[in-house]
Amino acid sequence: MSNVIEISFETTLLVRDNCLCLHVQRAARALARRFDEALRPLGLTNGQFSLMMSLNRPEPAAMGPVATLLAIDQTTLTAALKPLERRGWVSILPNPKDRRARLLSLTPSGKAVLAAAVPIWKVTHAEVEARLSDGNADRLRQDLLALS
Repeated sequence: MSNVIEISFETTLLVRDNCLCLHVQRAARALARRFDEALRPLGLTNGQFSLMMSLNRPEPAAMGPVATLLAIDQTTLTAALKPLERRGWVSILPNPKDRRARLLSLTPSGKAVLAAAVPIWKVTHAEVEARLSDGNADRLRQDLLALS
């Protein structure tokens, strides 16, 4: 004899209609698809664009801060860097202060791809912001930051 507890269909509908996690996940997937499609002609995904943009800085970046910024672990970051390094867009070098650590930087060809991607990102981003019902993207960003 089993003691299976049934959850009402009304509860299913309640979660479907009110779950912030579900709605944020769905929106994130839709945005990712939109930016992936826009960046595809350059051979970039939205995740690669974000990673490369995080490396666009005056000095090479350590892996820890980049992983933190992107909200991923260092193992995931290492895996994400490999195709960019193979394409010659990212350089991964030992840190002279700690040979076990790595420093990340964009190569000249990586900077060129990123420079070509920025106008595409700007147009796509403006299209996304225009779809917000109240037009208040700053409020959405604040709310999302509060949750992260």
